[in-house]
Amino acid sequence: MSRATKVVTGVALAGVAGVAGMVTAQPLGHHEGPPVPTSVSTSTADVTRKTISERQFVTGTLGYSGSYVVAGSGPGTLTSLPPVGTVVNRGDALYEVDGQRVTLMYGARSVWRAFGSGMSDGVDIQQLETNLRDMGYGQGLTVDQKFTSATYTAIRRWQSAIHVTVTGTIQPGQITFMPGAVRISGHELQLGAQVQPGGPVEYGTSNEPAVNLNASTQQLGWIKVDTPVVVTLPDGKTRNGKVTAIGATTTSAGSGGGGGGGNSQPQTTAAVTVRLEGQATGFVDQASVQIWVVRATHPNVLTVPIAALNSVSDGKYEVIVIDGATTRRVPVQVGLFDDLAGTAEISGEGLTEGQKVQVPRDDA
Repeated sequence: MSRATKVVTGVALAGVAGVAGMVTAQPLGHHEGPPVPTSVSTSTADVTRKTISERQFVTGTLGYSGSYVVAGSGPGTLTSLPPVGTVVNRGDALYEVDGQRVTLMYGARSVWRAFGSGMSDGVDIQQLETNLRDMGYGQGLTVDQKFTSATYTAIRRWQSAIHVTVTGTIQPGQITFMPGAVRISGHELQLGAQVQPGGPVEYGTSNEPAVNLNASTQQLGWIKVDTPVVVTLPDGKTRNGKVTAIGATTTSAGSGGGGGGGNSQPQTTAAVTVRLEGQATGFVDQASVQIWVVRATHPNVLTVPIAALNSVSDGKYEVIVIDGATTRRVPVQVGLFDDLAGTAEISGEGLTEGQKVQVPRDDA
């Protein structure tokens, strides 16, 4: 457990230590005898054996995964834009230039040439044919890297369905490939503006809910791709998740200086994306959420509620084991603390799974 975590946990346990002081003032060590006098109501909890994870709390924001720039694919006047928040799916229009739609298709390779009979083989043809097939226009089409008569026919079927001029060819300004559905998050240009090839027209994300945060270089020491997390949503419910992407680090410029003596240091951070498991209920875009990130995990260890730990001296702890009508004090070594679950890893002489330990009552 890190020094910082020990300090935080020590603060969290200060109340526990205070309760322990009210429970007993006897010296450290094993003790058997009548139940310990107490000025507060107490109960018992089991010593359990399980996997425990230590978690670090950070703050994130609900949003969507991915960050896309929708670039202009040809010159002209911008005549239509989908509103912010619109989800553009395969086959839908991303925008219009000179009254002509620019259709979204899925793929990793950008459009760089016209599609038509006589073109050389390429993976861009395979990417186009995959979309034509998945949109329902690929009857008799073999998806490969060759532009064939079946490709020509599939293009004509698609053009007829969307009510554009049927040519059997596609020019670069007529379609745009993106990794998947695009949720429009902002506009770079306004209607009536001139679209420049390669220049930004609008911005988007995927339609996959995610949690986004900016992690400091210190946090990046323990936040890694596939690191498990628990997220508390605005409705109070929790969802498991994991880190799916970490962007490149960026450094913000410091501010201050001048005659006031203030001087903030530049901050280096990286954008981190967390994907949630299951249905994200209580989803409110841009709402602040709590994220518990797993820093370390110890399997098959003894654990007790944190409230069962009594602080004695010099950062040491003990638990009060209940043996029928008798009690005994057992010094323990603590390991990981799971503040989210309220449990702590312990080890000590004679401690076994299933024993009862004393804890304050919930209504105490």
